Amino acid sequence: AGMNGTAIENFVCVIYNVSFMNCTWQVGRTASGDTQYFLYWKTSRKEDLTECQNYIKDNCGRHTGCRFQNVTIENKRAYFLVNGSRSGQNIQSHEKMIMLYKIEKLTPPLNVTVNCTEASHVCEISWQPPRTSHVKRHACFKYEIVIENK
Repeated sequence: AGMNGTAIENFVCVIYNVSFMNCTWQVGRTASGDTQYFLYWKTSRKEDLTECQNYIKDNCGRHTGCRFQNVTIENKRAYFLVNGSRSGQNIQSHEKMIMLYKIEKLTPPLNVTVNCTEASHVCEISWQPPRTSHVKRHACFKYEIVIENK
């Protein structure tokens, strides 16, 4: 239901620093200035939808995103619904299901150390895996090292 072009566009979510998530979107092409959007989400069928508590707003005060804290990934899928309201007009809703592990931006590896011995021209580089809430096996990570000779 709702007029074509009033639904949000370009809905994207990113998880960063292990448990923070930002979801953002753009206002619908034909949505008027007094249109307001509301984000709801849940991570299981048993849960009720929960509304965003920390909206990101544009210059007109319209909700164009949401910030979440304490998000747990655990290979869960999340269901998102963004609907809207405007006086006298129905706004199209937008629904999306996202596998949370696919949207995590990993932190860099931790405790990177480099030990070089000038005599043997050998360097040993070591590090610890990045922090994450859902990857339990360190063998799941692949690393790339770029060495520049300065």
